[in-house]
Amino acid sequence: MPPAAPMQQPERVPIPGVKNLVAVASGKGGVGKTTVAVNLALALVKLGHKVGLLDADVYGPNVPLMLGTRAEPRATEDRRIYPVEAMGVKMISMGLLNPGDRPMIWRGPMLHSVMQQFLRSVVWGELDYLIVDLPPGTGDVQLSLIQMVAVTGAVIVTTPSAVALADVRKAIEMFRQVNVQVLGVVENMSTFTCPFCHQPANIFGHGDGARMAEEYGVPLLGEIEIDPRIREGGDTGQPVAAGGESGPGAKGLYAMARAVTARLQEVGAKAAGPRIQID
Repeated sequence: MPPAAPMQQPERVPIPGVKNLVAVASGKGGVGKTTVAVNLALALVKLGHKVGLLDADVYGPNVPLMLGTRAEPRATEDRRIYPVEAMGVKMISMGLLNPGDRPMIWRGPMLHSVMQQFLRSVVWGELDYLIVDLPPGTGDVQLSLIQMVAVTGAVIVTTPSAVALADVRKAIEMFRQVNVQVLGVVENMSTFTCPFCHQPANIFGHGDGARMAEEYGVPLLGEIEIDPRIREGGDTGQPVAAGGESGPGAKGLYAMARAVTARLQEVGAKAAGPRIQID
């Protein structure tokens, strides 16, 4: 039998009104990816930009908790969805549509469908940045996003631990294989400063994110310190970036936000199509 014809790739049409789509990804869970995504979005708002936040972590949608909202998005008769606005950020999440402790037991096609709804049916309006908080790893949601829209670039979040860095390599290679620009690496939980003696302590290590970035020829976008106030802000729905750059624990987050915007200006507007076939 003749070989099967290659699967035709769907056209990746940009989202109307969205200038930059930035994926925040991690190779593994537990590195603070959602914390970085939420605070990045809020810092960009405080810096004067129009920002949306798409919580694509369908199995663990924690963005509503971190933004302190339980509001339900408004749907219209023509199946358009209006995102919820919290602290100046337009946001959509499965955590708003499926509140409580009910788990999402979904296979790949259902994940693809909900991603399509979030990307194509949500009325985002005019945005300078749409931040997409991806689930950890390199699975169905990541591939659906890459297939459906032009991703301007990806921010890879890691901790300095060897286990996290091993998975960072996989995340970077995935984005490179599908021709999505890697904007850089963020080292989260980088250094802890003792509040009593004011001396730094490298609880999870330090500097490995910079070495990883150098190895792959991408910038280090930031080193976010271990600060209990960052964790408390996420748990209480009051992220530290919402309090402005001079707020406690926010300095490193704002430095990261500025580095991301500078990097986006450097790499240009839109990512090209994938070089490989995705089945």
